[in-house]
Amino acid sequence: MLINTSCENQSTLRSLVLQCDMAEYHTIYKNRKVETTEWDDIQRSIGNLPELPKQAEPSPYTPEPDVVRNKEWLETKSTQELEDLEDDSEVQDDRFLEEYRAKRLAEMKAGAVGPKYGSVLSIGSADWVREVTNAGKGQFVIAHLYKDGNAGCQVLSKALDQVAEKYPGTKFVKIVSTECIPNYPDANLPTLLVYRDTDVHKQFVGLGPFAGYNTTPEDVAFVLHQIGCLGVANPGEERKNDAVSERVKREYLESLLERMSRAAVDEDEGDTDSDIDSD
Repeated sequence: MLINTSCENQSTLRSLVLQCDMAEYHTIYKNRKVETTEWDDIQRSIGNLPELPKQAEPSPYTPEPDVVRNKEWLETKSTQELEDLEDDSEVQDDRFLEEYRAKRLAEMKAGAVGPKYGSVLSIGSADWVREVTNAGKGQFVIAHLYKDGNAGCQVLSKALDQVAEKYPGTKFVKIVSTECIPNYPDANLPTLLVYRDTDVHKQFVGLGPFAGYNTTPEDVAFVLHQIGCLGVANPGEERKNDAVSERVKREYLESLLERMSRAAVDEDEGDTDSDIDSD
């Protein structure tokens, strides 16, 4: 009887020890992405439990870059954006910014903002990002890729000079083709790249899209107008799109009629010369 009691005590003791040992391995880790226990980790390490699902890592925090609020920053804003800035405390606290904002808004509403460009700007590769890619929100930039001595480039360059002067609301630049794109083939010259909001809006390769070697400023203006990238005409003229459209079409038709008339005269003179030779 004493022996049985002793055995029962030993069994109870072993059970208590086992429970204490297991309890030691049941520490719960609360700070992990998935709550687990030390016992589970041991079982998982020897293959008795499946691996925990992988947790997606949160993206590192990247602060927004500080925007420099100055005159150039205000010039990129639309009329609505300038009106919205009226309630901006940072602008209101800066006397210069608020005065320039109000002046710029009044000019835009009155349609009195004069032309910004008016000529073809010659740039290099170091100027590309500033003058083309970051030209401003909604601003069209026409980039002429050229090479000196190329006949097609000379024809297009002459036409672009006049178009840029007539439509100073659109920015025109020119750059040596291989400075813009290394190893750019001469067979693709001249090339026009139409940029807007950092993207290529349209591209024209060669003189084919215009009128070949007979290309006139009116031909170029008409093609550019078709994709909506011509800015306001001369100061004082109506700033509506239909006014610009009417001018482009009228000048294009006048140029076309003049070209046809000149071709007819040349043909008549050629016939006269043939008659004289036959006599």
